[in-house]
Amino acid sequence: MIPRRHSRFHDLVQRQLDLFAAEEAELIEEAEEAERAYDRAEREDAEEAYGDFQLVLEAGAERLAELRDTYAATLDEDAAGEYEQAFRRAAVRRYPGFVGDL
Repeated sequence: MIPRRHSRFHDLVQRQLDLFAAEEAELIEEAEEAERAYDRAEREDAEEAYGDFQLVLEAGAERLAELRDTYAATLDEDAAGEYEQAFRRAAVRRYPGFVGDL
């Protein structure tokens, strides 16, 4: 097996996602609660519960995108592209529901 080489942005992205986890702990918990509510919802309430869940996921995706875009704006175009790919890969693994259109 060939070991996977991390992007030069790997450590930075991991620290950024750790910061996101700390700063957005309430939002992450809200998403988990909304998902549980959707899972438990009766048929007649499922659509509304799913909509609530989606709103929370969209808020998380927006906050992740803000975090990514703020740092990417400090980089040249090539580096920004590499960073954005590294950020997306890590965010997909850690917060798959929040990724959206990252």
